[in-house]
Amino acid sequence: MHAAAAGWVARLSSPDATQTDHDAFDLWRAADPAHGAAYAEMEALWHRLGHVPDPRRRRGVPKKLAGLAVVAVLSAAFAHGLGLLDRLRSDLWSGVGEIAHATLADGSRIALNTDTAVALRFSATERGVELLRGEAFFDVVSDPRRPFVVRGDGLSVRAVGTRFFVRADGTDRPVGVAEGRVDVAASGRHRLISAGEVVRREDDASLAVVGADVDRTLAWRDGRLIFSGERLSVVLAELERYRHGRIVLLDARAGERRVTGAFDPQNTDDALAAIGATMGVRLTRLTPLLVLVGSPL
Repeated sequence: MHAAAAGWVARLSSPDATQTDHDAFDLWRAADPAHGAAYAEMEALWHRLGHVPDPRRRRGVPKKLAGLAVVAVLSAAFAHGLGLLDRLRSDLWSGVGEIAHATLADGSRIALNTDTAVALRFSATERGVELLRGEAFFDVVSDPRRPFVVRGDGLSVRAVGTRFFVRADGTDRPVGVAEGRVDVAASGRHRLISAGEVVRREDDASLAVVGADVDRTLAWRDGRLIFSGERLSVVLAELERYRHGRIVLLDARAGERRVTGAFDPQNTDDALAAIGATMGVRLTRLTPLLVLVGSPL
């Protein structure tokens, strides 16, 4: 709903907006009271972003791209607001592009990847952790009397003494094990995951267990993002996690091309430049919060 509202903000605030546009907006807003509230929220957010250059005022930028840019900037700002709310609910958090480390009361260690927030729910019978957003790696001290349980993104991951990661950002591979075993539960179904394996979400929402290079997946702990034959669309989505704003892929065919390389998550601009140079893909920076990848529409 907020994405649609952002689209209406972009459309109606454009100097090219027509009466037909306004009439269509009135119909959309009247269809649900929540539509008007979402529009007001996104419109207020856009006004608060007055310091961000308006891409519609840049000469030579196609109107369709400029409208897309406004939607992307608003969506990025809205997502940032959600991140702030999660941080307020959390006990531990990391900012965008940051890696944070902590030792918990039981001696277990946790590494927080970019833009991550966790809430601790320790009790006499369970060491509970709620992953509110992002990704975390856990090095768990064994205590059979108090299992270590991580909950997030509809999953419950139970461990006694092991090393594993959990992601709560909609990825299709939300859990992986570097050492030991964990029990993953979702919708009443359980899967036992061993070292060198990850959970994969299938199209029907079921969970499959597949082998994976977990050490490569966890290279972010050492300040590297390593890709081996990954689709460009996947690589761009990963890079976006480490920067403010959005990376928008305009060319679906280019998104299927394969990328192999190692990048520094602290310098995603250099990573994008390297990808653009080696793959011959055009990069267009419309605002500090928006990079377009691929041929113009």
